[in-house]
Amino acid sequence: MPPDVEDAITTMGSVNNEFFYWVSIALMMLIHAGFLAYEVGASRSKNVLATAMKNLLAFATIIASFFFVGWFLYNAMPSGFVEMTDAARAALPWSDNMGPNTADPASGIFWGAFALFAATTGSIMSGAVLERIRTSAFLVLTVLVGSVVWIIAAAWGWHGSGWMLTKLGFHDVGAAGCVHMIAGFATLGILLNLGPRIGRFRADGTPVTIRPHNLPLTMLGLMLIFTGFFGFLMGCVIYSPEGYATIYGSPTTLSAFAFNTLMGLAGGIIGAYLTSRGEPFWTISGGLAGVIGVAAGMDLYHPALAFIIALGAGALIPFIGKLLEKFRIDDVVGAVSVHGGIGLYSVIMAGIFLAGYPNTDGNPSVSLWGQLVGAAVFAVLGFLPAYLVSLALKKVGLLRIPPEVEAQGLDLAEIPATPYPEGIPVTIMRGDTGDIVAVPTDNPGEAATPTPQTTSTIEVK
Repeated sequence: MPPDVEDAITTMGSVNNEFFYWVSIALMMLIHAGFLAYEVGASRSKNVLATAMKNLLAFATIIASFFFVGWFLYNAMPSGFVEMTDAARAALPWSDNMGPNTADPASGIFWGAFALFAATTGSIMSGAVLERIRTSAFLVLTVLVGSVVWIIAAAWGWHGSGWMLTKLGFHDVGAAGCVHMIAGFATLGILLNLGPRIGRFRADGTPVTIRPHNLPLTMLGLMLIFTGFFGFLMGCVIYSPEGYATIYGSPTTLSAFAFNTLMGLAGGIIGAYLTSRGEPFWTISGGLAGVIGVAAGMDLYHPALAFIIALGAGALIPFIGKLLEKFRIDDVVGAVSVHGGIGLYSVIMAGIFLAGYPNTDGNPSVSLWGQLVGAAVFAVLGFLPAYLVSLALKKVGLLRIPPEVEAQGLDLAEIPATPYPEGIPVTIMRGDTGDIVAVPTDNPGEAATPTPQTTSTIEVK
């Protein structure tokens, strides 16, 4: 091959590599548009702007902190400890690689994709803690999860040289463990210290439904997250002119990811629809659970198997939600169920169905034992730091907003604007007794007095 042709092919491969991850980053931005819509819809009307601002601030603080801290940790800690390798030095924020550099077209685009992974991980917790966490405490916790904890997990279990791969044969190509498990178990630790919203549980522990003020917006948000997931999964493969490889360096194709992402979505929605008896929130959340449920092994599953695994994932989440309610844990958007519970399920399913599958570079084969150990590591790594830091914030009175602020709504206390200056139309719905009633007021858990076969209007505060 003539040298000029060879140079042109090399240049084209470099440009295509940059463009591939550029598109991945752009699509992952839709996840954050989805989070914002999802959480705004799940909030009550008195908290919607505070919820939206919290999402924007989470995104901004994680991106900045990931530049200064997170990318270094990923490159320095595959062995389990900080090591100043060449890759670690290149990831330091003052390195020549961490800025415009025509000799290095890869660092910035890889950093960008990982920064969006970080923002996604930190933002998963956001919806669970709605309507009662202090913004300052939330930002401390979201940076902890998004720019420190998850990226250590990624260095250990989602890196071609990570010790969980080289010692255990750990397999998690779609980041079910290092993103979703970490975020879900961190959320659980925070919720234990934060406590439920006022009125979420009666004195005897009976759960009281606090309904979203705009369920269709929440469902639209999840559809945007589904779309953004295709960008997320693009970032889970390594692109080169020779083809695609997983994050572990084993050969794969985007076709494998397409088959199993779509079959995961379908299976999860159907499974959640069946076990929730058609409840809209759980049904559409089942799509997310389905994709997470197959994520750990989606490069290797047959699509029919992926559908069955996803069906089980979607079917599980309403039951995990009910279990959390028994312990008076108030997870507004089901983050612990969908991300923590199903992230764990995904890692274990890969151990069951992929046991014995060979890994690259002489690493141990995939095994159930390796997946169980890896899952335990992620569970502890996700839960413990978030629990301890949120406990410290609670002890000094900086975790939760005062009860009077919670009652009046964060928008009134924090935001110099109003989301609905012309008011919100009252929705008529059928109550638990079958009677037709007006939409619940903003008093937690309270609805208008049932009036058989009639409708009434109430003031929306």
